[in-house]
Amino acid sequence: MPTRRLSDFHERIFSGLPVILQTALLLAISNVFMTFAWYAHLKNLSDRPWWWIAALASWAIAPFVVGYMQQPFKLDYLWAGLCMLGAVYFIFR
Repeated sequence: MPTRRLSDFHERIFSGLPVILQTALLLAISNVFMTFAWYAHLKNLSDRPWWWIAALASWAIAPFVVGYMQQPFKLDYLWAGLCMLGAVYFIFR
């Protein structure tokens, strides 16, 4: 029963904490994990000609909010994406 074990782990670690703090901690843990995953795949795929497929696949997750969750597309998404592309340019130039 893996689900029960995960639930027990969650209860041991986060019991007694306010929900807002639980949420903040889980988001921080998720962010750290995803950052390591992102940079690991960039490092391991940087010398391969198809690394851009992994980059596009990870970027494709973002339109999930627009499509599946029926959220309207905002120009803010475009500006944020352009800022990220600018950051990548300045980091790797």
